[in-house]
Amino acid sequence: MSELVVDEPLTSHVRPATDALLTIRIIKSFPYRNVKNHVIHSINLKETTPEQLLEQVKNIINTTGGLRPYRSVEYDAIKIYTKAHGTKSMNLVINFDNDEGWVLVSPDVTGKKSLYELGVENETELSVFKWSDYVEFKANPEEKW
Repeated sequence: MSELVVDEPLTSHVRPATDALLTIRIIKSFPYRNVKNHVIHSINLKETTPEQLLEQVKNIINTTGGLRPYRSVEYDAIKIYTKAHGTKSMNLVINFDNDEGWVLVSPDVTGKKSLYELGVENETELSVFKWSDYVEFKANPEEKW
């Protein structure tokens, strides 16, 4: 029988921060749980700011046919949903925890730090959404069907 090797690196640490993979969770509606995932390959976390990433995601939404229903929302915020090999939120739409540290960009939060400096790693899941909708949903997290 073969022996289990435990010294192998985690898959999230195999790729360098200059060639990372991110999953973007595009949230159209919090109460109705309208979320579409989009994977961005080969992003340089050390040079990309959250504002640049938000503009890139908006461009992807506006040019990808499968994301046409998501074009009606004015996206203005990015928040970390979960990091690779970390625990996930019980809420299927967004992580309500860590607003202070995990909100990367919003109408209230701006900065010139890179994604890497803000703690984004390879295989991190980020939520993109409209900030006012998030604040309203957080005050009354009632889901509708």
